[in-house]
Amino acid sequence: MNTTVKHLSDTKVELTITLGAEELQAAEQVALTKLSKTAKVPGFRSGKVPASVAAKHVSPGALQEQTLDDALSRAVSEAFVAEKLQALDRPSVEVKKFVPGEQLEFTAEVEILPKVTLGDYKKLNVKQGEVTVEDKEIDEVLERMRDGFAEKAEVTRKAKNGDDVEIDFVGKRDGVAFDGGSAKGHTLTLGSNQFIPGFEEAIVSHKAGEEFDIDLTFPADYHAKDLADANVVFTVTLHKVLEATAPELDDVFAAKVGPFTSVDELKEDIKREVTTRKERDESDTYRNNLVTALVEKSTVPVPEILIADQVRSIEQDFGQNLAYRGLTLETYLSANKFADEDEWREKEVKPTALKRVQAGLVLAAVTEAEKVDVTEAEIDEHVAEHRKQYENNPEALAQFETPEVRRDIANHFVTEKTIERLVELNGGKIVSSH
Repeated sequence: MNTTVKHLSDTKVELTITLGAEELQAAEQVALTKLSKTAKVPGFRSGKVPASVAAKHVSPGALQEQTLDDALSRAVSEAFVAEKLQALDRPSVEVKKFVPGEQLEFTAEVEILPKVTLGDYKKLNVKQGEVTVEDKEIDEVLERMRDGFAEKAEVTRKAKNGDDVEIDFVGKRDGVAFDGGSAKGHTLTLGSNQFIPGFEEAIVSHKAGEEFDIDLTFPADYHAKDLADANVVFTVTLHKVLEATAPELDDVFAAKVGPFTSVDELKEDIKREVTTRKERDESDTYRNNLVTALVEKSTVPVPEILIADQVRSIEQDFGQNLAYRGLTLETYLSANKFADEDEWREKEVKPTALKRVQAGLVLAAVTEAEKVDVTEAEIDEHVAEHRKQYENNPEALAQFETPEVRRDIANHFVTEKTIERLVELNGGKIVSSH
């Protein structure tokens, strides 16, 4: 077998492969063995016909077609291995010359995993920020905790921001009620900005028992297009005004919210939690910045097929996330002023896909350069950690027995170890993500 390689680009090759009589004869024997499984010959049971006997009974055309198919398949596989090329898709094959039993010449064109030229990944000019926790951050957490334990009591005074109100409301456009614009017994915290601008502000200064109209205009970028920029009237009946009284910040409160004997102990615990969270956030930012800097310092050809795969993955994940939040893609496109899906894909999805592919390729190159690997014991440990999350889901647990899931977990772990190696080489602090 003779092979010549032509690089059509940094990510695509064309192999010209020529097979001689010896390879074609071997392929013919493989083809005969396959065809003998279905050959019908008097005196032999189905599937038990020897290849030598089947040769006299199979169609010459069928034998030639099967021989060609087997020869192409094996030659393509062997050629890419021999040339140390990793195809990213099924090669496009074109037969140039075929003389049965004598010669086969064909081309195989496909995108390949490109060669990445790494920049100096040991000297990336990225600084890891220092984490500090200010007193006001602790105070903010304390205030939220106090609000969570606040007792609410009905009052007769006028409503103000921070109060909870119980209301009925009916929204009408041109005198006709519109979908989603009415509710009874709805509880609303004034100042929470749950409603469109102007609604909550108009309730302030009203008392329980009052009924009043609120004239409003929906925002021009409102997600429901039929209401965007529409003039409406809400008729509101205010049933209750509830004032929240937060508990005193004292040792009694500290003991109520956790195993603390004093406010100082509670504050120290909050400081530890906030510090840990900020360290993780800063670590994530630092790790991302390291990878971004390495991509910028490296030469990273990007195959179109990998971009397309990432685009599909991003679109699927994004759609599921929107559905979970009760939104649609159309709503998102409208709110973010995209003309259509194509514009969104070009301006938002593809750039993200490109960054992901480039990051994956440079990290794979670092993995190889630094000889990062994982042991079976490490994979077992990570599989066990993942299994704990699905103890009550037998179907999900069964997935962890498959080679595909183990391979995915191993790949993810290798990537994590590679990033940690980058952090270490650049003098950064490794912070556990768990």
